[in-house]
Amino acid sequence: MDRRLIEQTIELASQSQTFGPRPLRAALESSPLWGAGRVEDTYNLVGHALKKVMRVVADQQERELAEVASEAGAELVCGSSLKATLDRDWDQQIQKDEALALVLQVLHTVETWVQRLTDPEDKIVADPVLAIAKQVQEQDVQIGEEGKVSLIKGVAKNRRISVEDGQMRHGRKSRSVRVDGYKRHVLHDLDSGLIRAVGITPANVAEASVTEAISEDLEQQDVGLKELHIDRAYLSSHLVRERSDDLEVYCKAWPVHQGKRFSKQTFVLDWEQQIIRCPADQEMPFVPGGVVHFPKDTCAQCPSARPMHDQCERTQRQYPS
Repeated sequence: MDRRLIEQTIELASQSQTFGPRPLRAALESSPLWGAGRVEDTYNLVGHALKKVMRVVADQQERELAEVASEAGAELVCGSSLKATLDRDWDQQIQKDEALALVLQVLHTVETWVQRLTDPEDKIVADPVLAIAKQVQEQDVQIGEEGKVSLIKGVAKNRRISVEDGQMRHGRKSRSVRVDGYKRHVLHDLDSGLIRAVGITPANVAEASVTEAISEDLEQQDVGLKELHIDRAYLSSHLVRERSDDLEVYCKAWPVHQGKRFSKQTFVLDWEQQIIRCPADQEMPFVPGGVVHFPKDTCAQCPSARPMHDQCERTQRQYPS
């Protein structure tokens, strides 16, 4: 729907000659977009998925949920509140592990029951939902000595957080702002003020990954970029790495902290000749993305004042380019 809205906006703007096929001056930025699915902990994710298995089979067979749950041995997960049914002290680790073992026991029981379903249509609706419960177990649960189960410490890299929305992920917009859902990426036309392209990524995906989709939108509009304003999260994107000479990229520079050593600002980079020059006018060739080591003998014969030589010693005679 969002894509269609943008297409209609561009069509109307083109008819009114608000803009044409001219190269764009644009800004690309991201913002958090919270998902609509309910975010749950491991116990409730597994329980929710198993209850949904009972629900879809009950609907398929035109039976009551309680009847199907009783047949499958899944009454534990089909109440109004799984944790209330478990009735544990959730501040006690031993009791939490016992509750987890009970929930996983129901998972194994339901898995066996689904395998024994005789109607292929029942299995078709049950298998994808059962897979969600098994996915949560795999990402969140570990089996220790003597088969004891417990939750894995930390968060899995691509952890599923919702039964109803499988693409939602934990992520961060900043150190203090956590997002459960997605990131929304918007390309603004700086001259007309209109939105020319949008992209959506899971919240745990790097911003730079969206730019190829943004480029596809612009190609469909038969328009290119001549000026792009971004934040540092997009610097590794293909728009920057594969940019043409006609595209100017504007981005806030990384902060430079002044300490006892030479900062990067005191070195001069000649990009045409690919030469780096130190504060004492010593030159070395460099390769973008590589590391430059100034020779020890050259530094030892530095004609500059001793304080500068001491600073070179503390930088270990190397400068990443």
